[in-house]
This record gives sequence, structure tokens and C-alpha cells, in this order.
Amino acid sequence: MLDDRKLAVLRAIVEDYVHTEEPVGSKALVDRHNLGVSPATVRNDMAALEEEGYIAQPHTSAGRIPTDKGYRLFVDRLTTIKPMSSAERRAISAFLEGAIDLDDVVHRTVRLLAQITRQVAVVQYPTLTRSTVRHVELVTLSSTRLLIVLITSTGRVEQRVVDAGGTVADEFLRDVRARLNAAVIGRSLTDAASAVADLPDAFEVSERPQVTAIVSTFMETVAERTEGRIAVSGTANLIPFGAEFHTSIRPVLEALEEQVVLLRLLGEATGPSGFTVRIGHENPVVELSTASVVTTGYGPGDEAVANLGVVGPTRMDYPGTMGAVRAVARYVSQILAGE
Repeated sequence: MLDDRKLAVLRAIVEDYVHTEEPVGSKALVDRHNLGVSPATVRNDMAALEEEGYIAQPHTSAGRIPTDKGYRLFVDRLTTIKPMSSAERRAISAFLEGAIDLDDVVHRTVRLLAQITRQVAVVQYPTLTRSTVRHVELVTLSSTRLLIVLITSTGRVEQRVVDAGGTVADEFLRDVRARLNAAVIGRSLTDAASAVADLPDAFEVSERPQVTAIVSTFMETVAERTEGRIAVSGTANLIPFGAEFHTSIRPVLEALEEQVVLLRLLGEATGPSGFTVRIGHENPVVELSTASVVTTGYGPGDEAVANLGVVGPTRMDYPGTMGAVRAVARYVSQILAGE
């Protein structure tokens, strides 16, 4: 275990390297940081940190840079998440609140996150399997055709047209709408399907074919799955960091084009307040062994229904990046909760 002084030196090295983009020497640490020790002591501490694998010497200069192990310790032991400023919070809120539907929310979120962090942003769409029914609306399109509108707890809106096979009276439609909502509101989509399976039996025999058509279409709607949908923005933000990816930036960009890779990066949702930070070789994809990934879950209430995050070089501003990811996830969660 490193003592507090060596941890302070490591913190200073990480912060300086992120800020200056140059290997950090002992003289620069003494000049820029109030470490309270002599230059000789700092050099000794840097030697110890290098021996333990927390920093490395990229070439023959006296400067050192953090290793994956050093960044990991920085994140685990040294980092406090940087809060967003009032102006930044207002900007995030105003930008996201203008969304008109879930697709718009996701697209605005991924663009915003890329702009704030100046890295690659990745946002997973909420899945229907983790949603509950907020409301079902039945809208008359013609005397024999209806539109089913399903609104979920995660803000998704699904629409399907129903051919009722005969004229649909307004009073009958109100009755079906009321019974359908009474059966499914607040239920998971899987439970909602089974909850309405016997609904046609509650109507007169002459009405059952129309109710069956409505119920069948509703069940098809809730049975659909969209786990693979992911939005990405900001890949051009990696270009200035090209020299930091040890071989080439191309494998990184190619990896980010694969939906399966992105799903693996996002991992399992742990809740809107939890973070996952994978640094360098901790990533499950070898092409991203020179990148870091910061992700968190989002969703209404305490349950995460999907994940979002950023991908960037290991030389990233971890406190600022984590603060931005947390803030954006919080606002998206509030929107989905209808707050």
C-alpha cells in the first residue's frame, strides 16, 4: 500500500499529465504543487511509484506518465467527482427538456454527452423488457381501423394499427380502453401481455372479434425487443488523441462501429447512481486496450433500464468525465420519470 505522500505525488502526476499532455518531471511537480517535501523526496517517491508500476518513463527524458495501474488507483482512491456548474446544469436541462419523444431524448443525450466530454458518447436505448406500462390509448382512424398507442415508463411510445373487422362505436371503444388500461397500467410488459389474454371473454360474444383484434395487436407490441439499439456520437473527438493510441486509432474506431462491442462495453446496468470505469487493458475488447470507458445506468426511479457513457483515451479527465456522465444520466432519468 502506498502512503499518503506517494498518493499525493501520483495524483499530481495524473493531473499534470492530463492537463499538459507531456511527461511530468520532479521539478515540475515541486514548482506546481504544494507537496511539502524536497525535490529529492519527490524523486524518491517517483522512483518508488515507477517500481510499483504506477508510473512509467515513455522515453529517455526525466518525465513520467501514469500507467493503467496508476490511473486505476487514481480513480479508486484519489478522485472526487467534479460537480457540474450551475450554468452547465441549466444548459443540460434546457437541451434535454426540448425532446419530443424517446428517440429525440436518446439522440439529444448522445450529442450532448459527446460535446461536454469531448469524447465518444454511447447511449443504449431503454429496453421494453425493463419497462412498465404507463398508458394505452386507442384512437379511431376510420370506422373500422384503430391506432393503439403504448406509452411505457421509460418514455417509449409504440404505435400499431388495428383492423377491427367492423364498425367500432365510440362507447364500445371507451369501454375497451378503460378495461385495457385497468388491466395493464403499472405492469411489466411481460405481465401486461398475460393480463389481457382473457379480456375478450369479458365482452359480449358479438364484440369479442373486435376485442380480440385489439388485444392481439397489443400483445404483439409488448412482445417486441430492442436490446441492440445504441446511439453513438463524437467519434471525431478521438482524432486529436491519435498519437496516444499505441498502434493506431483505426482499431479503436472500428471497434466502436460494432454494436456487440458497444453492448459489452456498457455492461450490466447497476443503477443511475453507480459507475463503471474500465481503464486500458481492463476493457473486454483488445482493440480498446489503450482507451478508458466510463458508464452508468439511467432510468426512472432507482432502477436502471439502460446505460450510457463515454469512450476516450486513458489520459482523460476522470473527475470531470464522471461528473458529466452522472449529470446527464440524472437528467435523462428525470425526463423518463416524467418529472
